[in-house]
Amino acid sequence: MSVASVMDSFARDNLPPRELWPALVFTRPELQYPPRLNCVTELLDRWVAEGHGDAPCLVSPTERLTYAQLQARVNRICNVLVDRLGMQPGHRVLLRSANNPMMVACYLAVQKAGGVVVATMPMLRAKEIAYPIEKARIHLALCDRRLSADMEAARPLAPSLRQIVYFNSDAPDGLEAMIAAAPATFAAFDTACDDVCLIGFTSGTTGEPKGTMHFHRDILAVCDAYGGNVLRPRASDRFIGSPPLAFTFGLGGLVLFPLRAGASTVLLERAGPDDLLQAIPRFRPTICFTAPTAYRAMLGKLADTDISSLRACVSAGETLPRATFEAWLAATGIRLMDGIGSTEMLHIFIAARPEEIRPGATGRPVPGYEAKVIDDAGHEVPDGTIGRLAVRGPTGCRYIADKRQTVYVQDGWNVTGDTYLRDADGYFWYQARNDDMIVSSGYNIAGPEVESALLLHPAVAECAVIGVPDADRGAIVKAYVVLAPGHEGDAAMTETLQNFVKATVAPYKYPRAIEYRTELPKTATGKLQRFRLRTEATPQP
Repeated sequence: MSVASVMDSFARDNLPPRELWPALVFTRPELQYPPRLNCVTELLDRWVAEGHGDAPCLVSPTERLTYAQLQARVNRICNVLVDRLGMQPGHRVLLRSANNPMMVACYLAVQKAGGVVVATMPMLRAKEIAYPIEKARIHLALCDRRLSADMEAARPLAPSLRQIVYFNSDAPDGLEAMIAAAPATFAAFDTACDDVCLIGFTSGTTGEPKGTMHFHRDILAVCDAYGGNVLRPRASDRFIGSPPLAFTFGLGGLVLFPLRAGASTVLLERAGPDDLLQAIPRFRPTICFTAPTAYRAMLGKLADTDISSLRACVSAGETLPRATFEAWLAATGIRLMDGIGSTEMLHIFIAARPEEIRPGATGRPVPGYEAKVIDDAGHEVPDGTIGRLAVRGPTGCRYIADKRQTVYVQDGWNVTGDTYLRDADGYFWYQARNDDMIVSSGYNIAGPEVESALLLHPAVAECAVIGVPDADRGAIVKAYVVLAPGHEGDAAMTETLQNFVKATVAPYKYPRAIEYRTELPKTATGKLQRFRLRTEATPQP
């Protein structure tokens, strides 16, 4: 580890003890980084220095910025952060906004000035906002003025917070007014490659969010590993997608990967399936990032939309059902690129290039990463055996002051909480989250497999499958189903769906109980919160 170069050492002081880190692997030449490194110099400044400044960078429904224009805005914000707001290198800065150019400029400015970004989902409420503020001891927040109500409500719950500056605002004390007279030049702070520049909080699918710490070199590593070796974007590409920038899937897919390639990106504040379908013909993107549920929702409306500009579509955030893959391929000719990543690892670490995809498989380890399947004792299991996924590479889990570090990192490997099977060709096949495996009458049943079978039925719009306690079987499979319009959740529908699952997968896997809902519990990123359904279904002592 290099000598810390920041004045505020809170982030470094709250890294886990070095012996609890995962092993970090930098075997490939593209993953060799110098000891002194500021990621914004590589993502933004170098393009201007190399004559790429007039190329399009950020595109939104209201403005377009070239690389040079974005650099000037970032530099002005840097000067305001340092000279007017008192930000010191190492300070954590909370960011709150939907996806828009000002959010990206603030993100890059904090890192360029040596600070640490803590970005939060726009949908979070006061208590949820206060949690990362106190956990990361944040003094300053930069927030979109349209989110001011929840931001102000968080103030009394977060005594660490001293100042809030609003942007996308015409107020005299707004960020736009502050940067108007600020210089458009700023020398990037001389950070070490292993200085913390990002604390990403997990989305809470398993309970209390965890803060994951990432270095300047990590930002580039995910670009050079997954981006450079699997996605392979070109400067002529234009990205679009739905995930929030506070979600590392969105950060990579809509900011890091395009900027690392000198490409452009479309930023939409509203990016549901219908919004994407309207934006694709308008902005002509070539690469799309969104979740499997969004691709499924768009399928029925493709006939009325020109999406011919797309050449690559990436799916992550949840496992990609094979039915969705096949339907998208049939409708568009595009092979959805599945991938698994995590906030702890920053981005995708198992995936496949389009020409190497095996439908139903997540893929193989991204170049630069290693993966294996292990048993409960940590021993690698033979191919074809279901077990726990373990990964290591140039990025890895480092929780901020959290005892769960020893759960995620074991013997130098990141144990992701996913159940997988590896085949003889090295492809990894997702089974379930570890806590989504259901043991019923001695059978191991993967909840997502049952979900995939249910989703093949035209009456099913969404579903979640869990195991619920049962006196005779230990547990039974229970499905929570949101029906498509025009269908009734009655006894006849239950029998229809049960028989359909029996005919699609092994009969013992069928849901013995089905409950119909109008919606399912989800995180702000759209991921199912199955743990909330399990809590409902489990009798309390």
